[in-house]
Amino acid sequence: MKVEGYLFLGCAVFFGGSDYVYWYFSHDPTGSTALAIAVGLAFLTGFYVLFTGRRLPRRPEDDREGEIPQGTGELGFFSPHSWWPLFLGLAAATAALGVALGWWLFLIGLLGVLLATVGFVFEYYRGHYAH
Repeated sequence: MKVEGYLFLGCAVFFGGSDYVYWYFSHDPTGSTALAIAVGLAFLTGFYVLFTGRRLPRRPEDDREGEIPQGTGELGFFSPHSWWPLFLGLAAATAALGVALGWWLFLIGLLGVLLATVGFVFEYYRGHYAH
């Protein structure tokens, strides 16, 4: 995980330099603040990845002497198909449209978002792919 951590820390250094140059030439507080927040977020992510990576066992891709077969095995469970993201997107679009057209449509969309979220979360508790 060292490569990922140093990549984020490098982004923080780059954003910091860009922030200084941007502020020096533009004196724009909004853009400078946005870049300063980007520096903080990149540094925070890089520090977290490096800090957490020390506590985890080494991954095969972190081992310089590692072989390709060391990385084989089960990677996790991946959903074969699901209709719930479509319903969740449609419900969110309805809620967003409801903000522009009327609160009654927003409430209907919000109800749809709640129902679709529950369906999405509990999708694999029943049926053919139940765990």
